[in-house]
Amino acid sequence: MSFRDLRNFTEMMRALGYHRLISMENFRTPNFTLVAEILIWLVKRYEPQMDIPTDVDTESDRVFFIKAVAQFMATKAHIKLNTKRLYQADGYAVKEMLKITSVLYSAMNTKQMAMGDRTEEDNSKFKFDLSSRISDLKAARQLASEVTSKGASLYDLLGKEVDLRERRTASIARPLEINETDKALRAAIKEVLESVEKTKDMLSNVVSDETSLDAKIEKKKQEQERNRKRLQTLQSVRPAFLDEYEKIEEDLQKQYETYVEKFRNLCFLESQLDEYHKMEQDRIEEAENTQRMMQDALREEEERDLTRSSLKDEDSDMDVLEDDGTDGDMEECRPSKPRPTRNSIMAGRGARFIGNMQGGDSDETEDSEIDVDEDDEEDEGEEEESKDLEDDSLEGPVSRGARPSKGGMRPTLLEESDNDF
Repeated sequence: MSFRDLRNFTEMMRALGYHRLISMENFRTPNFTLVAEILIWLVKRYEPQMDIPTDVDTESDRVFFIKAVAQFMATKAHIKLNTKRLYQADGYAVKEMLKITSVLYSAMNTKQMAMGDRTEEDNSKFKFDLSSRISDLKAARQLASEVTSKGASLYDLLGKEVDLRERRTASIARPLEINETDKALRAAIKEVLESVEKTKDMLSNVVSDETSLDAKIEKKKQEQERNRKRLQTLQSVRPAFLDEYEKIEEDLQKQYETYVEKFRNLCFLESQLDEYHKMEQDRIEEAENTQRMMQDALREEEERDLTRSSLKDEDSDMDVLEDDGTDGDMEECRPSKPRPTRNSIMAGRGARFIGNMQGGDSDETEDSEIDVDEDDEEDEGEEEESKDLEDDSLEGPVSRGARPSKGGMRPTLLEESDNDF
């Protein structure tokens, strides 16, 4: 809805002779009663003999009414209306009703133009200038408003005529007494004289009141002057403790600056301390990860060496059984050859023997040794951890350098291997 559409609709309805005034504020909110009334009037204006249901109390009645109006305008005037917008009864309904009013307004203008051509010559004889009678028009409007107000007041007074008639009749019927009339007149005259005397006294007192007011004004002026001088004196005099106050204020400012500087330094040092702790934690974690990786690498290398040695021993046993198959009895009397264990392989690489000549517990002892080493390394400080890392890094090349050759892989038997515990 636009302001122009609403204005055109109101002007067209006024020109078509709608019996009530339509305001632009009537369609700010849904007003189905007004929309229904306007639609009925437009339908009657287009087709006076058309019967449209005027009952719009319930929802079904409103829907039936809108459908009937839309069907009539579609069949008779060939005007298509949006029933949903008409049912909204707001500014969008104005757009739909504007379609009907524009048709009727254009027809009325065409008829007026035809009639205007006929009466143009007759009207030209009686032309006169209205600009000279603008003042008379304003006066007539003012008189019309006064007549309305006077008529309303007269109506109210005539409504009281019943009571006033009885009082008037009673007053006229009552006999007039000269003495009472004389007393009433004398009392009225006395009251008027008293009011006159009071007025004269008030006029005489005005002079005295004026002099007293002048005296009060002068007194207030003098008091104001004294207060101004006192204020100037107080502003010029320096308080006794103002110097000390200023000194304390300067000291407070210095203390505050010192406090701000120390607080800033403290915050900076705390942040540096947090960063240092974080770096130390990262370094410890990195060292642990490096140590764990080195241990895993050493364990994998030992397992590979153990696997290779076991495969070579099996090959040598098979060769001996094939060569000495005929000497089975002598082989049974000969003591069994000790099988190399994981610890014996470590001895061939330059390490010492740990455990007995029987196999089966080498993996567990190695795992226990690794656990003991890890516990010892965790108990030591940060500097000892770095030293352990260096020792572990050095043990790898040494052990690999002391590894025996592939051709001569035979474990050396020691007589006192059990004393290594």
